[in-house]
Amino acid sequence: MGAILSLAGPKCKTSEYSEVPQNDGCKRQKISSNIFEESPRLVSQKWKATIMTPELLKLRKELGRTEEWVYILTKSEDDKLFWHALDPSSRKWQRLPPLPSILCEEEPSKGLSGLWNMIGPSINIADLLRRWLGRKDAMDEIPFCGSAIGAVNGCIYLLGGFSRSSAMKCVWRFDPISNVWSEANPMSVGRAYCKTGILNNKLYVVGGVSRGPGGLSPLRSAEVYDPCSDTWSQVPSMPFSKAQALPTPFLVDMLKPIATGMISYSGRLCVPQSLYSWPFFVDVGGEMYDPETNSWTEMPVGMGEGWPARRAGTKVSVVVDDELYALDPSNSLDSGKIKVYDQREDAWKVVIGKVPICDFSDAESPSLLAAFHGKLHVIAKDASRQIEVLQADLRDDLGSSPSSSSSSPGSLEEHPDLLPESDTVVWKVIAARDFGSAELVSCQVLEI
Repeated sequence: MGAILSLAGPKCKTSEYSEVPQNDGCKRQKISSNIFEESPRLVSQKWKATIMTPELLKLRKELGRTEEWVYILTKSEDDKLFWHALDPSSRKWQRLPPLPSILCEEEPSKGLSGLWNMIGPSINIADLLRRWLGRKDAMDEIPFCGSAIGAVNGCIYLLGGFSRSSAMKCVWRFDPISNVWSEANPMSVGRAYCKTGILNNKLYVVGGVSRGPGGLSPLRSAEVYDPCSDTWSQVPSMPFSKAQALPTPFLVDMLKPIATGMISYSGRLCVPQSLYSWPFFVDVGGEMYDPETNSWTEMPVGMGEGWPARRAGTKVSVVVDDELYALDPSNSLDSGKIKVYDQREDAWKVVIGKVPICDFSDAESPSLLAAFHGKLHVIAKDASRQIEVLQADLRDDLGSSPSSSSSSPGSLEEHPDLLPESDTVVWKVIAARDFGSAELVSCQVLEI
């Protein structure tokens, strides 16, 4: 399958950006112009159906012939969200179909115009949590928002969120092979702003907030989704041990514990945590879940306390070649740092001293981290507000000078103005696209 796509790709008459109709898969779009549409007699309908089956994807994974695509979620000025798929090999962009209109079980009488509305008018979590300590009826005025995003087994998942004053259980799945959104089994608990992580090809969901009698309430519960059986199972709740160690009942009532990130690292789920009281986030380390013992343990002190945090306490991190990296924002508006966690010394160390990003003050996610093709990538807007996918090449990995590597046949285009102060990293723009005033929200990498 991978060889067929590679051979067909260069002959395609696709434009740099295309919108794929519902039920017309992204992989098919790559070869539809010269096979399925222009010469329909060359390929039978049975063969066409065969190359779209999940069984073939499974076989391609076993043979190591899958391709990694990047899926980027953006938000427009009118609070509409759109998914965009990028094939890094061809640098072609595609827009995913919108989610179908649905009725959610939490508000059967009111209905929804679509799941975009549930996650659409995006509310900054800091503003949302500020209402936590305000009027009890404040949540009634908040529109649909707060869904979490995860990716497992070649599909993207949207989970939970707020539907006005109700926390949702709904789960929706996007299959890039069929290019269709479908409803998966719901979570056992309605939650918004929860954190997701992948471990042993299963999707874990922890924390978040729900609506309680006195307003928003933090959740300690966790559960795991098996995409093969479409079922959810319970996971022991996070202890939030640091929150229990506060000296007075007053602080316990004022400082609310929340999970500010989650990632799979060294066979366990790492969940950094914070105590929140508007307008402050206080890092209190975190906890780690071990599936072998089905239990939580306290995160190493250096790991938890040194984990870099962005706006509203969010921890942006990714694992590349078994190394844990985190994005550390700088006070400068045109830079940032990448830190790597040293497990032996239990400390975070700067591995990239300057990340060429512009931190726009009005952007909720001015920059994102992604891992694909075995390298670290940063997705951000440049000074002209064009979204760029930047690849970090460490000089040790290049084995040659930046100039010689960039001039080799088939190499990616080097961005000459994005060299950091240190000579240890070469930044390359592997793809760029002008999405107008749209802001970055999230990204996922899928094997397809």
